[in-house]
Amino acid sequence: MQIGIFIPIGNNGWLISTTSPQYKPSFDLNRTVVEKAERFGFDFALSMIKLHGFGGPSRFWDYNLESFTLMAGLAAVTTRIQLFATCAVLTLPPPIAARMAVTIDSISHGRFGMNIISGWQRREYTQMGIWPGAEHYRRRYDYCAEYVTVMKELWATGHSDFKGDFFQMDDCRLLPQPTAKIPIICAAQSDSGTQFAARHADYNFCSSGGVNTPTMVAPSVARLVEATRAAGTKCGALVLTMVIADETDEAAMAKWEHYKAGADLEALAYRDAQAEDDPSRDPLAGPNKRKTLGTQGLPTQGGVLVGSYASIARMLDELAAVPGVQGVMLTFDDFVIGMEQFGTRIQPLMRCRQGLQVAA
Repeated sequence: MQIGIFIPIGNNGWLISTTSPQYKPSFDLNRTVVEKAERFGFDFALSMIKLHGFGGPSRFWDYNLESFTLMAGLAAVTTRIQLFATCAVLTLPPPIAARMAVTIDSISHGRFGMNIISGWQRREYTQMGIWPGAEHYRRRYDYCAEYVTVMKELWATGHSDFKGDFFQMDDCRLLPQPTAKIPIICAAQSDSGTQFAARHADYNFCSSGGVNTPTMVAPSVARLVEATRAAGTKCGALVLTMVIADETDEAAMAKWEHYKAGADLEALAYRDAQAEDDPSRDPLAGPNKRKTLGTQGLPTQGGVLVGSYASIARMLDELAAVPGVQGVMLTFDDFVIGMEQFGTRIQPLMRCRQGLQVAA
């Protein structure tokens, strides 16, 4: 199973709580995390893009770096790990995003990929006057399909004359071309999003949730597997999971209960209100998936594994055994400590990572 790290480009990582570790993002912090990931044999590191936080007492995600710029810097100080920046498609024309990707491909010597987000949080875009309106929710994956098609044409041939509903290229040029394939990741959960992922992406993040329920992601993965089979393509399932570990199950659970006690209810309410803008009734679409998975009120953005080092290793092995799962992207309550715990105490116990060569 591939292992990746969802680096802390936004303040406080992925715990929406006033009692969790509180910190601001910086290049130095993210460099430390990614260098540890490279040393422990992680396969990839990915940074999100967030343009408007959730507020609340924790000011959750009110502080954020910019994804492409950050990954360009990290490309210059790493040597092996794959690096993914996130592209908010409503903010950049596809030829500009394609050229930015080629530039980081050059810096990284072929280790760069792109995560495509269609735009679910209206407030991120209305603040800049670029929200296309509620119709975007219905057609956003059509928009993304054209966007990715333009980029792939430019990367493959250096030229595009694509004509679509959203983009019209007129002898558009892009040279140099990338030195390696630039893989595409997305995090589409709805049926239409999953169809997009199956046709246009190399990997897709599938919905997970709950606490210590690693196989809860199975229905979402099965949906992707079926869509990929029908499309005749290859799109691997990745799962976002937080790890909260300690010497014993009891000690780890005490930390989790402490974080839950400080859940930032104001920030959570803001997030959920923004998600409700999407009119989709698909049970795994953004506005509905927390209800479907029974994770309302938890101060996280995905599933959580809480336990001793041995318990975490066992649950990650269970996750690896879900048909269709190709990898997991990890977050931690404390990224620096969590990376050390994972690399030295958890990963050596994982059957799905045995044989891995880890740097001294």
